[in-house]
Amino acid sequence: MSTHLFLVRHGETEWHAENRYAGTSEVALTATGVAQAESLARFLAALPAGRGPGALYCSPQRRALHTARPAARELGLRPGEVADLREVPFGAAEGHTLNEVERELVDEFRADPVRGAFPGSEPPERAAKRGAAALRAIAEAESGAGPVLVVAHNTLLRLTLCELVGIPLRAYRTVFPRVDNCALTELAIDGENTAIRRFNQPTGGRE
Repeated sequence: MSTHLFLVRHGETEWHAENRYAGTSEVALTATGVAQAESLARFLAALPAGRGPGALYCSPQRRALHTARPAARELGLRPGEVADLREVPFGAAEGHTLNEVERELVDEFRADPVRGAFPGSEPPERAAKRGAAALRAIAEAESGAGPVLVVAHNTLLRLTLCELVGIPLRAYRTVFPRVDNCALTELAIDGENTAIRRFNQPTGGRE
């Protein structure tokens, strides 16, 4: 029996406008990000009976936890923190925009974001495997319990999607250019098999 996961990227943060790499840095939500989280909660609470999430998991990072809180309140759920849902640490790019990073490193990253991953960052292969393992474990634990809401991060989710459906990781930035803040991506996971049922559906809280 497949388990449906509702994947959501956290709301807008203070580094969003500059496209600054947050990674494992703790960055607060903006007022827009808070509003996005509230809109997400209302969207989920308005789903027909049996179609809304019956469980909630999230990254332990502050921006993900703060995004999950309104949904937890509206749905009467308690977020389960999963360490392997944290964002990818970006090493030399952490806390910077691409314009602030050495040009040669940026060119290598754009040409192949796996082989050209920023020095000191988590290897994309490792991040993809931990993300996929986390989602499969959640799906197994919640099998038969209805949809599950999972709040995580942009790069971690894109790498994980590639890992789950067999897309080469080096293509993650072109196949999935971005996961929008508080948009909904739905997966159906049955053991090692994964189907993407929808991607980046607006929930009334994104730009």
